[in-house]
Amino acid sequence: MTYTIAIVGRPNVGKSTLFNRLVGRRLALVHDRPGVTRDWRAGEAKLGDLVFRVIDTAGLDDGGEADDLVSRMRGQTDRALAEADLALFVVDARAGLMPEDAHFARWLRKSGVPAVLVANKCEGARSDAGFYDAFALGLGEPVAISAEHAQGLADLHDAIAVHMARGPRARQAPAEGPIGDEAKRRIEIAIVGRPNVGKSTLANRLVGEERMMTGAEPGVTRDAVSVGFVHEGRNLILVDTAGLRRQSRVTDSVEELAVDDTLRAIKRCQVAIVVIDATEPMHKQDLSVADMVVTEGRAIVIAANKWDLVQDRDRARHDLDDRIEISLAQVRGVPVAPISASSGEGVDRLMVRVFEAHERWSREIGTAALNRFLEGALEAHSPPAVSGRRLKFRYMTQIAARPPGFALFTNMPGKVPESYLRYLAHGMREAFDLRGVPIRLHVRGTRNPFAPGGER
Repeated sequence: MTYTIAIVGRPNVGKSTLFNRLVGRRLALVHDRPGVTRDWRAGEAKLGDLVFRVIDTAGLDDGGEADDLVSRMRGQTDRALAEADLALFVVDARAGLMPEDAHFARWLRKSGVPAVLVANKCEGARSDAGFYDAFALGLGEPVAISAEHAQGLADLHDAIAVHMARGPRARQAPAEGPIGDEAKRRIEIAIVGRPNVGKSTLANRLVGEERMMTGAEPGVTRDAVSVGFVHEGRNLILVDTAGLRRQSRVTDSVEELAVDDTLRAIKRCQVAIVVIDATEPMHKQDLSVADMVVTEGRAIVIAANKWDLVQDRDRARHDLDDRIEISLAQVRGVPVAPISASSGEGVDRLMVRVFEAHERWSREIGTAALNRFLEGALEAHSPPAVSGRRLKFRYMTQIAARPPGFALFTNMPGKVPESYLRYLAHGMREAFDLRGVPIRLHVRGTRNPFAPGGER
């Protein structure tokens, strides 16, 4: 069982900075504003010779009604702590001890989870008073570090090593997120779309627990959070992302960070589920998000959520199919799955579409079959003449998968009209069942060694 460490503390003490330092890259959003982290996220950490799973959690805040956002953030932290073998309780030595620190130190002691007290931001003399005040929390001697400047990590290593030597504590802990080489064998799926269309609700439905925060407020999700889960015997990584609004409406710096995190998730995933609200006409922003996925060369599936609220389903499906066919003509045949994330209706069919899209996106086609297709396509619709010269296609072959990429050899590589390349791509979708898959056609020249001067 992988040893798991949760980083906890009040907002803005540097938990996400420490998380990023331990995992060795910027996975969590970092901002001066308190409360940027809401959902908890995990990653593989290494500190010297210690390797462990680390969880970044939302800032603990004392107060709030049972159903408000703060309470839900607290619930997420509770769930993360339940999976942990050790807690790193982080305080801000530069700001000094706050009443919330004492409140949550008591909460942590009652939880029964072993804890290491970490006094962060100890890079200057201003931190001395806060460091010594931390002794009053009753969690032992604090470890002085600066996560931002990588100071004090040797002392943190020694403090963690003492607890890891005792082994994991008894707990119920479904391992979350990819660790090591196992991640390479999994399908990574990103859930993307506009704010408040039900992305996190769908993520929770798929993983089978309230892993992501949900709510009526747009923009609850900020970080792109990865969760490992199994669906019908297949290992998957699910990435829940922040909602993408039109760029002109993104003015808040935290939202800009969240958008960047979502774009990275799209680039990293293999299949993107674009979630739309089926109770509304398909927005221009829905199509913009889908176009981002296609431009990055990812496999795409559209999930029409809130289908249980649609009155005239036949009309809604007809309108949706027409809109997609016209607006996403560059990837004809994008699979659409009507679902209700809240009730679970259609979610199994959605996953069938995801697996089918992944298979098509990964498909490899033999050169002989490709050239039989090319011969038939040329006979059915001859390429146009260019400046009075006949455009000749010699042959084609697949040079890449994920997405499928093909080299097309011709005598005039810089003169092939885009319209003819689109014709070939559409024909390939029909011939090789590459519906909804981005196809990359790379036009290359062929040199005739017998022509004068090696003419192409």
